[in-house]
Amino acid sequence: MTDTRALAATALAEIALRGASLRDAMERHAPRLPDPRDRALLMALLSEGARWWLRFDPVLDRLLAQPLRRKDPAVHALLVLGLVQLEILQLQDYAAVAATVDATRALKRPRLAGLVNAVLRRWQRERATLLATLDAAPPTRHAHPVWLAEAIARDWPAQAEAVLAADNHEPPLMLRVNRRRGSREALLERLHLDGQTAEPHPWLADAVVLPHSGEVTRLPGFAEGLFAVQDGAAQVAADLLGASPGQRVLDACAAPGGKACHLLERADVTLTALDSDASRLRRIGQNLDRLGLCADLRVGDAATPQAWWDGAPYDRILVDAPCSATGVLRRRPDVRLHRRESDIPALAALQRGILQSLWPLLKPGGRLLYATCSLLRAENEATVGHLLGAVDDAQVVPFALPAGQAAAVGWQILPGEGELDGMYYAVLEKRQRLSTR
Repeated sequence: MTDTRALAATALAEIALRGASLRDAMERHAPRLPDPRDRALLMALLSEGARWWLRFDPVLDRLLAQPLRRKDPAVHALLVLGLVQLEILQLQDYAAVAATVDATRALKRPRLAGLVNAVLRRWQRERATLLATLDAAPPTRHAHPVWLAEAIARDWPAQAEAVLAADNHEPPLMLRVNRRRGSREALLERLHLDGQTAEPHPWLADAVVLPHSGEVTRLPGFAEGLFAVQDGAAQVAADLLGASPGQRVLDACAAPGGKACHLLERADVTLTALDSDASRLRRIGQNLDRLGLCADLRVGDAATPQAWWDGAPYDRILVDAPCSATGVLRRRPDVRLHRRESDIPALAALQRGILQSLWPLLKPGGRLLYATCSLLRAENEATVGHLLGAVDDAQVVPFALPAGQAAAVGWQILPGEGELDGMYYAVLEKRQRLSTR
């Protein structure tokens, strides 16, 4: 029988110390746990372990005579998880400590079981002093890398504390009803009959909100393609793009395909889903199949359309650009461990290149929606502003949403606003050129 905490420690060491993604770690390790309750515990431990690593990892240097980070990364990660169980998941002290010590033996480190017990007991004895020390330093207080906390404070000074706090809370689970296969009311009825607490979103027409994440594949209607998982902030895209039946639509950076599927659920459009990664494109195909939808899937680089474009212009283009993902840390807590400040200029350059390469593919009178799950201005209004300065036939389409605020160009939803993830949107329309005759 696999020890869930030992498995979590191995996976968390891969995430925090070797750069693995939380999603990949779950996909690799969860199949070893046949019981869904154990898989749920694994997900909770990995999510909260990644979310709070930057708070609890440094304190182990004070609690250990010799660091284990390099010598025994799995046991180091297990100690972080012990503190997470005590302070974040708030498990009973005796149960959290005993289970963590048992996991040390499951990791085949029986000689370290006494050390693990001693470290966790010392934390309990010195808890008030140690917490005060952690709270006194911003990086350990809010568990964000220094560069990111400074960037948030620079770009959003009035909202910075709220953003940091929102990043450290589990978000609700949001579903998107598949209009092709049923109504939101019918889906809500099935969820309620299954004992689920589910509510319609107050202003997103296709969104259903559940208070906590869980094993989505076990929810009624999943296998039939009645719904997909998609945060409400991402569901805004279909409204802003406003595609109509018969139009030709390009989703230029499509994987994993949530926005493309939503567009196809909304209207009978001819949609091309483009992505540079063939394996990610296959995942889009799987989502389309489950939901009963069809699209033209193409492997290609959005920045070099000459390699894949057939020459026919598009009525609508969605550019959900590669970005820092700094707006979705509450849902993807491992991003804070992997993203670096030096990544931002390269991402901004990539985003500018994609926009400028795709703009000529848009029909006059057509609409382009630029989106990122970033909250950094360098990736958002600065990128759109660069395009506006480079072409003479683009105009900004103004809009407002019930959550978020206007940016210099476009609209920014910050993490937690309206219980949504952080997303940026800008809508551009291509002007019709006047005839010279």
